Amino acid sequence: MRTAICPGSFDPITLGHLNIIRRTAKIFDHVVVCIMKNSTKTSPMFSVEERTDMVKRACVRYENVTVESSDILLAEYAKRFEKPVIVKGLRAASDFEYEFQMDLINKNINPKLETMFLTASGKYTFLSSSVVREMAKYGADLTGLVPQELIEEIEEKARQWRNNNG
Repeated sequence: MRTAICPGSFDPITLGHLNIIRRTAKIFDHVVVCIMKNSTKTSPMFSVEERTDMVKRACVRYENVTVESSDILLAEYAKRFEKPVIVKGLRAASDFEYEFQMDLINKNINPKLETMFLTASGKYTFLSSSVVREMAKYGADLTGLVPQELIEEIEEKARQWRNNNG
């Protein structure tokens, strides 16, 4: 069985993320969506536990997708699986440069690890978690950006942020 790992911070998960997860689930036998702690992101909107729960709810419709979290290097985490493939979504050329560099680093740590890139669907090329967080903080409509079932929760977290920082 080939396992794909879709890593990310998912703070919060967007419809662009779900598009990559759905397409990956059609290609691989098993997909693990792994919520990673990103040390370069200093103040996430949601805790790892909250993000894991939200991603689980958003991915419940995909039978071959499981959701986990990890606080170790991705290349080390991937050693748990036989012949894993990292799947990363690319929105722009700048994403490729960064992800290509990460692939080389991961291969240095775990030479058996492969990485596959899926280009974002056109309607999601502008979409990122940071865009969603910013829009939510200003009370913008999140319809069409994040899973419908998570909008209220994201808006509530943004309201709390505004009340504490406003």
